[in-house]
Amino acid sequence: MLERAKGLVKKVTLEVVYEVVDERTKEILEVIKKIEERQEEDFRYLNQKIDTQIGQVRNEMGQLRQEMGQLRQEIGQLRQEIGQLRNEMGQIRQEMTQMREEFKTEIHRLDEKIDRMNQRIDTVIQMLSEILRSK
Repeated sequence: MLERAKGLVKKVTLEVVYEVVDERTKEILEVIKKIEERQEEDFRYLNQKIDTQIGQVRNEMGQLRQEMGQLRQEIGQLRQEIGQLRNEMGQIRQEMTQMREEFKTEIHRLDEKIDRMNQRIDTVIQMLSEILRSK
């Protein structure tokens, strides 16, 4: 009888332990389920945030690419303008060289005319001088 009582006590004790373990397991599983749900929500939120930030970065990259394209166009225009200015400077240099040559030629002609006039004046002075001496 004592053995039977011990067996019953063991059986009842095991059933109580199993019930407690089952209840505790259910509680733990509920907590784990809540944590998993929270994790899922957090992951969704983080994924959305990452997607949003990636979209913003892509937009900014697109804008930067557009700005770079505009800058390239402006650089191309500046290079064309610089080329035009260089051509104009070359033309101006040629014109200045030509003008210098023309100026030198004109000065040379004027010098020759002045020399001839000086010779004439000298001749006139000599003639006047001779006329005055002869009187």
